[in-house]
Amino acid sequence: MSRKVLLLNHMEGERIDRAHPMLVRRGFEVEWCAPALGDVLPDPLSDAFDAVVVYGGAQSANDDGYIQDEVEWIRTWVEADKPFMGFCLGAQLLSLAFGGEVRPHPTGLYEIGFFPIETVAPGFKGPHSLVYHWHKEGFTVPRTGELLARGDTFPNQAFRIGRKAYGLQFHPEVTQNQMQTWMDSAGHMLAHPGAQDRERQLADARHHIAPLGDWLEDFLDRWLSDSGLTYPARSSTAASDLLPSERVPSS
Repeated sequence: MSRKVLLLNHMEGERIDRAHPMLVRRGFEVEWCAPALGDVLPDPLSDAFDAVVVYGGAQSANDDGYIQDEVEWIRTWVEADKPFMGFCLGAQLLSLAFGGEVRPHPTGLYEIGFFPIETVAPGFKGPHSLVYHWHKEGFTVPRTGELLARGDTFPNQAFRIGRKAYGLQFHPEVTQNQMQTWMDSAGHMLAHPGAQDRERQLADARHHIAPLGDWLEDFLDRWLSDSGLTYPARSSTAASDLLPSERVPSS
């Protein structure tokens, strides 16, 4: 029987991230669900899905309506000891679900572009490259959570609850095409303090997009292994070779 992963999406348009192709290459089936577009969340206690990945979006984790429904759903899912991975907004929702807070930077700074993070927990191997961010709010680590990585502008960058639930404030799943789409559709945000300009981001992408993808490959392996989800051995080919969208032009 094949394993199945639920992908919780918050954006319209083409889904061009690199996390879900990595899961497919490991033999998992994937199914998208977008409550923002009217989709209904499945029963979190059913056996229909073995893991969930919750993506980012333009919404605030403090929004009412379906966002708070997601918070309750995530709490039930994680309390049932099911594997969870949250990127950006997904990490913030995990924090809220277990008593944390999500709020803007106290001086109004944004964090958009490539920035370093520092690993602070033994056993957590953070990226050696700069990591990609696109957010204006950050999370606190819940009392039951463990801080894994810190940053300068927003101090809490990665945490976990138990062994199976992870929240990452940054975007290891981002592709070159995805990054350019965000800058095209929300370029006005690059004028905010703390945001890097387009030229700086594209220059940094040449050095950091591919290594960040390679890190995500290994991190997914550790997460799935710790969660007890077995799968056929993945290809050793680098993420940058497997995904044409990661091949950043040299000029």
